Amino acid sequence: MAPWLWYFWIYSFFGWLVELAFAAASRSEDRRRRCLLLLPLCPVYGLGMLAVLALPPMGGLGLTVLGGLAATAVEYAYHWAGERFLGVRFWDYARVPGNLRGRVCLPFTLAWGVLVWAAVRLVQPGAEVLAAEVPSWLTYVCLLVFTGDLVCSLRFLRVTGDLREMRAAVFP
Repeated sequence: MAPWLWYFWIYSFFGWLVELAFAAASRSEDRRRRCLLLLPLCPVYGLGMLAVLALPPMGGLGLTVLGGLAATAVEYAYHWAGERFLGVRFWDYARVPGNLRGRVCLPFTLAWGVLVWAAVRLVQPGAEVLAAEVPSWLTYVCLLVFTGDLVCSLRFLRVTGDLREMRAAVFP
């Protein structure tokens, strides 16, 4: 179980980096792209990669297509849950061609496919080594910190419903 937790954190961190790079490249006014109050993690990426890693082993094209679809399904569910339970729209693809209720869109599904292929082929071997080497006490400490940040983040969003305010909170 601990390796899967580390995979989640590793890909959530890389997702946070992708979000920062995307914000800089697109000259977004939301340069902070914070997904949790304190930790540099974007859980939708971690969950998406867990779904991909749960798929049976497959070749490059299958991994790209099915992995992209799996990540997109997680993205849709994550967005739906944010709207339903927190009253927050994490993103809005309504103006992007090929979108489904503004929650997912074809261009990002294609991007997910490429990112998934790269992650499984290039990152996952190192992630497996790292996850196997982490002492269990460190996993428990990290889980405690992550859980605290997640609970505070969810509570903040549930009470305020304001994603921009959360991004500005703590470290303005």
